[in-house]
Amino acid sequence: MTTLPVEKSTAISRRALLKLLGGGILVAAAGPAAIAEALSQRNRPAMPQNISAWIHIGKDGRILVLTGKVEVGQNARTSITQAAAEELQVPMSLVTVLMGDTDAVPYDMGTFGSLTTPMMIPQIRKAAAAARQQLLTRAAKTFGVSADQLTTHDGKVWAGTRSASYGEVAGGEALTDTIPASIAVTAPNEWKVLGQTVRKVDARDFVTGRHVYAVDMTAKGMLRAKVLRPPSYGAVIESIDTSAAEAMPGVKVVRDSEFVAVAAPSLSAAGKAIAAIKVEWTEKPGQPSSKQVHAILRGTSTIAHPEPVAGAKPLSATYQCAYIAHVPLEPRAALAEWDGTRMTVHTGTQRPFGVRPEVATALGIPESQVRILVPDTGSGYGGKHAGDAAVEAAKISKALGVPVSVSWSRPEEFEFAYFRPAGVDELFATFTPDGRIVQWECDNFNSGPPGIECPYDTATPRTESHQAKSPLRQGSYRCLGATFNNFARESHVDDLAHACGLDPLAFRIRNLEKSPELQEVLKAAATKFEWGQHTPASNHGFGLACGTEKGGYVATCVEIAVDPKTKAIRVVRAVTAFQCGAILNPDLLKNQVDGAVIMGIGGALFEAIEFENGKILNPRLSKYRVPRFSDIPKMETVLIDRKDLPSAGAGEVPIMAIAPAIGNAVFQATGIRLRSMPMRLPA
Repeated sequence: MTTLPVEKSTAISRRALLKLLGGGILVAAAGPAAIAEALSQRNRPAMPQNISAWIHIGKDGRILVLTGKVEVGQNARTSITQAAAEELQVPMSLVTVLMGDTDAVPYDMGTFGSLTTPMMIPQIRKAAAAARQQLLTRAAKTFGVSADQLTTHDGKVWAGTRSASYGEVAGGEALTDTIPASIAVTAPNEWKVLGQTVRKVDARDFVTGRHVYAVDMTAKGMLRAKVLRPPSYGAVIESIDTSAAEAMPGVKVVRDSEFVAVAAPSLSAAGKAIAAIKVEWTEKPGQPSSKQVHAILRGTSTIAHPEPVAGAKPLSATYQCAYIAHVPLEPRAALAEWDGTRMTVHTGTQRPFGVRPEVATALGIPESQVRILVPDTGSGYGGKHAGDAAVEAAKISKALGVPVSVSWSRPEEFEFAYFRPAGVDELFATFTPDGRIVQWECDNFNSGPPGIECPYDTATPRTESHQAKSPLRQGSYRCLGATFNNFARESHVDDLAHACGLDPLAFRIRNLEKSPELQEVLKAAATKFEWGQHTPASNHGFGLACGTEKGGYVATCVEIAVDPKTKAIRVVRAVTAFQCGAILNPDLLKNQVDGAVIMGIGGALFEAIEFENGKILNPRLSKYRVPRFSDIPKMETVLIDRKDLPSAGAGEVPIMAIAPAIGNAVFQATGIRLRSMPMRLPA
C-alpha cells in the first residue's frame, strides 16, 4: 500500500475563506471555548455570538447564511432561509444558506434530536436581527439621520425617498458586532415570511434530477472503489490472494491490515476486481440469532415491583421490538481527495464535525487537515451519524494519491450500517376501578430511555433504562427509543382503559389533567376522526394513542382492517394531530408529519432485521419489507399552531403514536393484544 507523508497542518487562510465566500463581508473566526458539559465532554468551539460567523453580505447585496446543520430531507434549508429573510426583511430569493462545510461554517454537534428548529432557527434569527440593526446604525451615519428614522425592506435601507442596498451599506466590511443577548426578533403574530407555506428551496433541482448527491460527484482522475466485506460479523482474514484483481486493467488494490479495497475506473470494474480476490476467513462461531435476542437483552436481572396501594389493581406486561434498518433513500457514499497535504471529503452525513475527527484518526493526521462537505442528502433518519463511507474513501484516496469515490450498495447498507436497537420493556401499573392510574413502572432493556417518562398523572412513577450488550451494531434512529417506549406505554394504557371498562379516549383525558398539551392533540385528532360516533365494520378496528417528546405533542387515531384469511393488518385511515409550538412552514411541517406516520407503519407492521450466527438473513428490499404505496392509508393531518410557544422540532415526534394506535385498533378488531413490534397476528 502506498502511503504519503503527513505534512504540517495548514489552516484555511483569511484570504482563502474570502475567496470561498465570493467577496464582501468576511466570516470571522470564532474563538475556541468549551461546549456545555451537558452536551459534550470534548473541548469544542461554543456557538459563536459574533454576527459575521452566521451572516455574510456580499457587495451585490446577496446574503449568505452559514450553519453547521445539514439538509437530509427535513427541509431545514428552507426554514433557515425563511428565518433569515424574516429578520433581515428581504425576499427569500436574496438568501443562500451554506450548510455543513467544516472549513466555512460554525461548529455544530450535528443534525439530530430535532434540534435544528429549537436551536439553530433562533440563532439565525438573532444573528439576522443583529445584522439588520448594525446595517441601520451604519446607514444612519451615511444619511446623517438617527437610526430610528430609517426603515428596511426588499434588501435596502430607506431614509424617506433615499435608499441604499445592504451591499452598499456593508461596503465589504465585516459586521463585527456581537449579537446582543437582548436582541429583539419579530413576534410570531407579526411574521411575514416565517409561518407561511413557501416552496422548498431548490425544489426544481430535486424533482428534475439536477441535484448532485455524493454518489454523483466526480473529480479529474477519480477512481471508483469497493471494499472487501467479511462474510459474517467478527470474521478475520486467514489468507488472501489479490493477484487476479491486480492483473485487471486499471485496478489498484489497497490493504491495511483487515481493510482491503480495490479501486478501478468504473464501479462495475471495481466489483469484478473484488469478486476476483481469493480470501479465506476465520469466522466467529456461536453468535446469537434474532430469535434469541430479546432473552439476551432482557438478561436475568429480577425487577421487584411494589405492592399495589389499597383499592388498586395491578397490571403488568412485557413488550418487545426488533432491530430495524434505516433504509435511507440514498445509501452511504463519499468522494475523497488527498492533495498531499489535506483531505477533502464530500459525503452525506448528519454530523460533518463528527466525521472530521473520524477521518483524521483513520489517516493519522490532524483534524485541521480534513475538510468535510455535505451536499443535501437523501435522508438519514439517524442512520448517518458515523462516517463509514467517508473513512473508507479517505483511506483509499490517501493510499493511492487520487480522488476516490465509495458508494455502498443496498445490501451493504443492510449488513454493515448500524440498526435501531432492539429492546424489551417491562411495564407494571396499578389502577382504581374508577379509571385512575395510581402506580407506574417501566424498565427498558437496551433500546434506550428517550420517551420513557410517563406523561400520565401518577404520584409514584418509576422509569429506568438498563444497558445491554447488543449482538448487532446499533445506534440512533428517528425519535430514538421513544417510538418503542411509547408503543409499550400506550398499549398498556389501552389495556388499563379496557380493564376499567372505559373508553380509551376518556381514560386518557382523565389521567392527563397535568398535560393540557396532550389533551389538546388527543381531542383534535379524535374530533377529526369522529371518535365514538361510529362502530367499526366487521374485521375492522379503531385505535388511538398519544405521546410527547422533544417539545412536541402528537396523537393519532387509526382505522385498521384485518384480512380474515391471511390475518394481514392494513391501515385504512390515519388522523394525526401535532403541536410543536409556532409553525414555521405549514406545508413542510405537514410533509414531516405524513412522512413520519408512513415510516412508523413500517416499524409497526413489517420491518425486522433477521440474523443468525453473525449474518443478516434479509439484506435486500426483496426480503426486508418497507411501506409501499399500497400500504399508505387515507391520511389526515391536524396542525395546531401555538404562536404563544417556541417552535420545536418536527422530524421525529410524529412517528411515536402510529404503532400503538394500530395495536390498539387490532385489539378492538380481534381481541388479541400484540406486544411485539412488528405486530403480526397468528395465522
